[in-house]
Amino acid sequence: MRLFDTHAHLLDDRFEQDRNALIASFPESGIAGFVEACVEANDIPKIQGLTLLYDFVYGSAGIHPHSANTADNTNLLRVERALEQKKIVAVGEIGLDYHYDFSPREAQREAFANQLDLAVQAKKPVIIHDREAHGDVMNMLYARRGRLGGVLHCYSGSYEDAVRYIDMGFYIAFGGALTFKNASKQRAIAEKLPLERIVLETDCPYMTPEPLRGERNSPLNLHFTLETLAKTRGITAAEAAEVTFQNALSLYGISLK
Repeated sequence: MRLFDTHAHLLDDRFEQDRNALIASFPESGIAGFVEACVEANDIPKIQGLTLLYDFVYGSAGIHPHSANTADNTNLLRVERALEQKKIVAVGEIGLDYHYDFSPREAQREAFANQLDLAVQAKKPVIIHDREAHGDVMNMLYARRGRLGGVLHCYSGSYEDAVRYIDMGFYIAFGGALTFKNASKQRAIAEKLPLERIVLETDCPYMTPEPLRGERNSPLNLHFTLETLAKTRGITAAEAAEVTFQNALSLYGISLK
């Protein structure tokens, strides 16, 4: 089986001691690729460097809503220039977070809008962070329908909204939360959505799946989410793996040999 982690943070400090050995182990463990998701403009050079070290590592460029106050012209230009590189395959992690409100909501909306427009211009997909901001996220993406695609990272919305996003050309990502005992709503959504629009992610080192909750997450744990998805859909893990793998490549426009 081949798996592709559509959203990881391997540059997090929690991987400082074993990052290179861990990443090098992925191919033999069935992890055929992953996207290192960007949250700060200052992360971009490190992400670019990581993508150059490994053929199967890709990256994104973007400014997270927590850091929306840093989305000035200089940092937006850094995002724009990074998108010129082939292995920087998406704009993200961008969006709105009305749960923590680490940046003022107006600043979040402005940073989000500017980066959505960069994605349209660069013809790159977006990685969307939406926490308790469903209405505004939907409206801002709908305003650019037909010109923009991407993925709803760590999806937490309704089934009806997921269908609308899919109709707009987006993918829906499920991670370790799908395995949680209280995730019956997410599993019900994953059961009903078109399988060809579902991708898998870890959001590591966060969102560690059952039965390893409390430990550091990594792409090596992606199979727990895969197995839950397969069980929910009533298909084999191998079938779910191949479809979600191909979906990930289509999402990011990646061609693997």
